[in-house]
Amino acid sequence: MSESLIQIKKEGAIAILEINRPSALNALNEEVLKELKSSFESLEKEEAIRVVIVTGQGKAFVAGADIAKMKELDASGAEKFASLGQGAFDTIQKSRLVSIAAVNGFALGGGLELSLACDIRVGSEKAKLGLPEVSLGLIPGFGGTQRLSRLVGYGRAVELIFTGDMISAEEAYRIGILNKLVKEGEDLLGVAKSIAESILKKGPKAVQIAKRVVLEGLDTQFSKGQDLEKKEFSNLFSGTESKEGMGAFLEKRPPKF
Repeated sequence: MSESLIQIKKEGAIAILEINRPSALNALNEEVLKELKSSFESLEKEEAIRVVIVTGQGKAFVAGADIAKMKELDASGAEKFASLGQGAFDTIQKSRLVSIAAVNGFALGGGLELSLACDIRVGSEKAKLGLPEVSLGLIPGFGGTQRLSRLVGYGRAVELIFTGDMISAEEAYRIGILNKLVKEGEDLLGVAKSIAESILKKGPKAVQIAKRVVLEGLDTQFSKGQDLEKKEFSNLFSGTESKEGMGAFLEKRPPKF
């Protein structure tokens, strides 16, 4: 039996999901995308898991989609491939799980789009990022045109998309694609785990609801987003988690969530 294209290691409430196709720089083909989606769906069902760190094996995070396979597609096949990629990345973004992309190397095309579907991105100083699809006579097809502009704004997004230029991790950090920049010699996964551990100390229901409210707010009017925030804020007062959190604060002790 061939080795799985997605390898998962669990450390308490953290799952480390590693894309395992290093000979192809972890390029995304149909099999990888299907396995990525099913892996997230499986982790979603495990109540003990709260944070997933996504990374790639070898010197690439994900160097893009599999161009050799893409070249064989007609318009109908391309639409199905885009739907598959968008579906996999939507599963990650909409999951109750907090996702952290640990960008260890090249994150190009579909690789950058994968990282954009994650909630938080930390990147190695050696990483290179970009959306080079226009160089192939294409556009990003796995959500890149939508997520990048929402993250960094129209001007910076279209500069990257229109030029297809590859940028350094330092530049990606400067314009807000990366949340943290990890210097060479530092432990990239260690930094990602440190963020995960910080999140795990907070109210699990509160974090889950906060993620949903932020995402839904991005797709609605500001006033409707505020109404949703008010509703979910007040709903949390009816549960035990907020009582424990506020009680622990007043009693000057760590909360027991």
